[in-house]
Order: sequence, then structure tokens, then C-alpha cells
Amino acid sequence: MPAAKITGELPIDSPDRRRLPLLLRRAWYGLNQAFRRRLATLGVTPDQFTVMRTLLENEGITQRELAQLMASDPNTVASLLERMEKAGLVDRQTHEQDRRAHRIRLKPSGKRKYEAARATAVALQTDILTALPEARREEFLEHLARVADACRIVAEKSPKQN
Repeated sequence: MPAAKITGELPIDSPDRRRLPLLLRRAWYGLNQAFRRRLATLGVTPDQFTVMRTLLENEGITQRELAQLMASDPNTVASLLERMEKAGLVDRQTHEQDRRAHRIRLKPSGKRKYEAARATAVALQTDILTALPEARREEFLEHLARVADACRIVAEKSPKQN
């Protein structure tokens, strides 16, 4: 029996179709590379920018909460925070109720670094979204959010490997 089909068209994994994993990977890679290059003069990486933005939007969250909000691996976030703490951008304080956890706060120098990088981030997003008609941009982002949520749900339901 042929692979799963969508509405009687070519199989979903046909080389003649656009395939979700490859498109998402290409989009992410291109965005990350462009952002990395544009931020290089500020001495900030895209991941550091995401940490700073997330901390500004969610002050005093724990390291675990930060990893979840960033959809990142806890070990990766721990390493990233260690470098950012050494650079004087963030402060990690022992959680008041759970001594194993840390609350993360953006230091004033981190806020200044974020503000310097924010204009670059906004300009990049604007540049990329011009590939779509203006009237369709919010709809596209809404659909992309649904796809991201579906990916998260599928990952959570998938069996974990030991």
C-alpha cells in the first residue's frame, strides 16, 4: 500500500512535494545564520538574545522554566547561562523554596545588550516577512504557531528513549 496521502495527491513523503521537516530546517537554519551574522558586531548570539528577551518577558523564572519557554534542552540552557553569567549579563540566585533550583534575572548590562540587539531582531523579522503579502503575515505566523504546537504535542506523546 502506498505511503499516506493527503486528499488523493502525491504521497506526503514524495520527492515531488514540499516536505515539512526539510522546510522547517531550511527556514530555521537561514534565520539563525542571518541573525548570527547581524548580531556578531554586538557580541551576542541568537540564543543569548532569546534568553534575554525571555527573561525580560518573564522576570525571575527558574532555569527549568527558561528551558521550557525556549523549547531547549536543560543542559544547553545551563551552559548558555553559565557563559552569560560570566559575561555579566544575567544573575542566578538560589530559589527561595527549592535549593536545587535557580531564579534567573537579567542584569542592567544584559538589558542594555538586549536593547541594542532588539532593533536588529525587529529589522530581520521585517526583512523576512516581506516575502509574504502584508495582509497574510499574521495568518502565516498563526499557522506557524499551530505547527510548532503540534510538533511539541507529538514530541510529548512520543516514547522516550533510554
